[in-house]
Amino acid sequence: MAHFDVIVIGSGAGGGTIAQRLAPTGKSILILERGEHLPREAENWNPRAVFVQHRYRTQEKWYDKTGKPFTPNTHYWVGGNTTFYGAALMRLRDRDFEEVQHGGGTSPAWPISLADLAPYYAEAETSWRVHGARGEDPTEHGDEPPYAYAAVHHDPGVALLKTHWETQGWKPFSLPLGINLDQAHPVTSPCIRCKTCGGYPCLVKAKSDARTLAIEPLLGVENVTLLTGRKVIRLETDPTGKSVTEVVCQTEGGEERWTGDIVVLAAGAANSAAVLLASANAAHPDGLANGSDQVGRNYMFHTLTAMVSLTEAAVDVTFPKTLAVNDFYWGDPAGGYDLPMGHIQLLEYMSGQTLEGQVSDWLPPGLVPDVISEALAQRMLSMLVISEDLPLPQNRVRLSADGRINLDYAYNNLEGHERLVAKLKASLDGFVDHAHPISQHHLQFDSLLPLYGTAHQAGTVRFGKDPAAAALDPWCKAHQLDNLYVVDTSFFPSVGAVNPTLTLVANALRVGDHLIERLGARKPAAKAAKRPRPKGHAAAESLS
Repeated sequence: MAHFDVIVIGSGAGGGTIAQRLAPTGKSILILERGEHLPREAENWNPRAVFVQHRYRTQEKWYDKTGKPFTPNTHYWVGGNTTFYGAALMRLRDRDFEEVQHGGGTSPAWPISLADLAPYYAEAETSWRVHGARGEDPTEHGDEPPYAYAAVHHDPGVALLKTHWETQGWKPFSLPLGINLDQAHPVTSPCIRCKTCGGYPCLVKAKSDARTLAIEPLLGVENVTLLTGRKVIRLETDPTGKSVTEVVCQTEGGEERWTGDIVVLAAGAANSAAVLLASANAAHPDGLANGSDQVGRNYMFHTLTAMVSLTEAAVDVTFPKTLAVNDFYWGDPAGGYDLPMGHIQLLEYMSGQTLEGQVSDWLPPGLVPDVISEALAQRMLSMLVISEDLPLPQNRVRLSADGRINLDYAYNNLEGHERLVAKLKASLDGFVDHAHPISQHHLQFDSLLPLYGTAHQAGTVRFGKDPAAAALDPWCKAHQLDNLYVVDTSFFPSVGAVNPTLTLVANALRVGDHLIERLGARKPAAKAAKRPRPKGHAAAESLS
């Protein structure tokens, strides 16, 4: 059995970032990924393959609180879900780290502050090529450094919407996007501002995702081993329960076991909780690291409404996701509601087949003629309203006796969200002919938003200073174990109202620096050397 200094479970934004942070130390690192390398093929950019046929989405079933099965919007590939995300990379606001009163309850404080993450946010914004403009967003702290990459230019139709909102006194700003775009030299720019960004894997690898930026640069690095097709099913400990001694994987060839001095879990909020619950033993009868009874609890995934707006004439837009609004993040500036409402951002271009995919769970795509869906797509702008989902202990991940994931969830904190949806709809009067909200929290519309679903999941292994109220300490180490860390969005005690990926990356950098110090290692100035691969030997199967 091979032994490693660090075992990382999961290759998404959290696991990939921390592996990349530790690689230059020379410590031996094993990355275990349940998926395979995503094939680069024409179907990467085919809306029917991606949205109607669900070519890349998992086929596994989770179960809701009534026992009804559903297919989560989750992708098990090297690089995790970031391969398919929309690349919106925003910082949490300063007050998001504090206790905040909402219409539906209280959002708890974090054990760290914005100041603790600020240098890592800045580093993540540069390394993940975030394009943005400081000084436009009214909720900025005010001391953020300029973005290294200029904001993405608005298409004509988006520029008109920006002006329309500004005439109403709103302060729309450039949505920070992680893409490898050279706007001054479009002929040679890796990003081509195509219609197949959010929801698709990027065929030219110009999207800032964990696959492209964190994992692929490590392939062939001497001290890093990536093994695919390894689903971690449980962690085993020594008799005292103080240290993880073995990581147990399920593979096509049977069970595998790996040992490491430090184990970093980053399998996603639902799956990380499932691994810990499945690892119950005599020392941890309710699940590993679960002395607080918080593992699996406090599941959050944002309250989301897509506003679909239609115009009589075609909209001059091919890359619409460049505009956002935070005017109502902490309340209504016009008065009448002084509690948080949320964030608005434009969504990606939706082709006719993308639209068919959105309704495919209840309306067969064959009943939607392509000519109709394409005509709608050409006359449509889509906006997303994001509001904070509060961490409730009864919203939780559970395991059934046969190991199936059960997701008990009830929507909450809806008043501010519904007020913001109404504000947005009213704001479109005079700009579009018709606007219709499709809301994730309206039961009759649940199946309309498979693109979002579980995409922003968080909170199931929260961190905090009190071992009685949190599973992890402020460094994301399990309170009850000496060598187990969790660095996916499981650690979030609250989720704010913006996309979580940038915070996830920044925190992984922070925890990575902590582990470098703990390991007594240093990050050398030179990059880790690559070794030649033996002919015919897959990088994913190389063992250091």
